[in-house]
Amino acid sequence: MSIIETIPESAAAGLVAQLYADDLKAMGYVPSHTRAMALNPEALAAWRALQAAIAGSLGVRRYELVTLAAARGLGSAACLLAHGLKALKFMPAEQLERVARDYRTAGLPADEVAMMNFALKLSTASATMDDADSQSLRDAGFSDREIVDIALAAAARNYFSRALHALAVDVDVPPGLAPGLQDALLAPVGGAGRPALPAAAGPAAAGT
Repeated sequence: MSIIETIPESAAAGLVAQLYADDLKAMGYVPSHTRAMALNPEALAAWRALQAAIAGSLGVRRYELVTLAAARGLGSAACLLAHGLKALKFMPAEQLERVARDYRTAGLPADEVAMMNFALKLSTASATMDDADSQSLRDAGFSDREIVDIALAAAARNYFSRALHALAVDVDVPPGLAPGLQDALLAPVGGAGRPALPAAAGPAAAGT
């Protein structure tokens, strides 16, 4: 549990209130990561704009898969759960469970496996990467811009997930994740336990 004191909804004003309102509209509640990061609301708003710029260029499905691979490498339970729910928009739960446990054997196209390999390595051993890693993406059919977008998506996830880790921000379980899928998403981080869903959680999808 984080020692960081966040701003309650009743006291939120200005940009903080807008960030909270955006989450309430989209998700039905204000998740722990928003409450923590909204202590610097300008930075959080910039983060959301960066996400939108990368996903808009790369494509949302690819962005979510890269994010899951990066979160896997980082051991980020919060991001695995949040983006696992988002990924349900692009694949059935049964396949997503396989992706969560081992994306290499989950029946994904070769280009998606290649970009997830790249994101995983960036999140675990970026100092060892060289042109061979970028070439693997080019060989998979990605353009130079797409290669940059994949790197940006994975690196951006490192930024956000590591900040959540550093501040010991509570992990929320988004409503809509079946227990089996939740367990699969948490498997890469050692089955980190099933965090309690915030009491204010609504029926819509959560994300970071």
